Amino acid sequence: MAFQVTPADVSVIISTPSSFGAAGTSESDPGLATERRITPSWTVNQLKGKLETMTGVPPGSQRLQLKSPGQSDQWIEGEDEIIGRWGLVKGSEIVVHDTRPQAMRPNLNDVSSVEKYTLPTETYESLSNSVLAWKKNQKLGRFDPNAQSPEELMHRQAEKDLLELQKRGIAVDKRAITLPSSPPHIRRGTIRFVGPVPDIPYPGVKELGTDGPLPVWVGIELDEPTGKNDGSLNGKRYFTCLNKTGLFVKPEKVEVGDFPPLDLDDDLDDLEEI
Repeated sequence: MAFQVTPADVSVIISTPSSFGAAGTSESDPGLATERRITPSWTVNQLKGKLETMTGVPPGSQRLQLKSPGQSDQWIEGEDEIIGRWGLVKGSEIVVHDTRPQAMRPNLNDVSSVEKYTLPTETYESLSNSVLAWKKNQKLGRFDPNAQSPEELMHRQAEKDLLELQKRGIAVDKRAITLPSSPPHIRRGTIRFVGPVPDIPYPGVKELGTDGPLPVWVGIELDEPTGKNDGSLNGKRYFTCLNKTGLFVKPEKVEVGDFPPLDLDDDLDDLEEI
């Protein structure tokens, strides 16, 4: 039997056309472009089977277009035809067109329904090459034997807050502005509450408790509805004011002074005269 030479593989570009995303979205698919080696003795059907793994388009929905340098574009048709008959050359490009309607194509850009993998805490803590392991080795953060606990840090913050109250002269019924403040974004109001607010958690502390001083907050009734509450948090009332005029801030964010109330009526009269 005569020996038959196998045609050499040809390096070609496999691509898919760019397409817009699903209806109602602004995302677009930039398309695929990758270089692969094609054996000219493959049938069209064999080639389509291999292209499915690259493009995700089922063979029955593929329409192949060949683009070669110096030649007119050609459509590759006939499932049993040998792909080499179209004259593949180095630098050729095979464009895989998806004939399915847009609604029937999977949206590979939408990952909202993809199940996310979460590494169990026990597994992460057992790793030797993690950031957590590095912190343990370096004795950083909570692994520092000299580091203060969250409760100790909370009590230190409480002591700092009390000093700020004295230094700034913060007291109920005094006028104040919140910091930072610069025209025209100056929020002014009247101090209505000074004290701990257990409904505001402290980082790392599950329950504030009563063992030791607690961080201090200043409740302010603002002149304008630029606040976040009505003086209550989680159903517990600390002072009373109109909705959106209440605000809780740390003592270092308060400046007490002669800040007269805004005369909203005069502002409205000015608007009527414009």
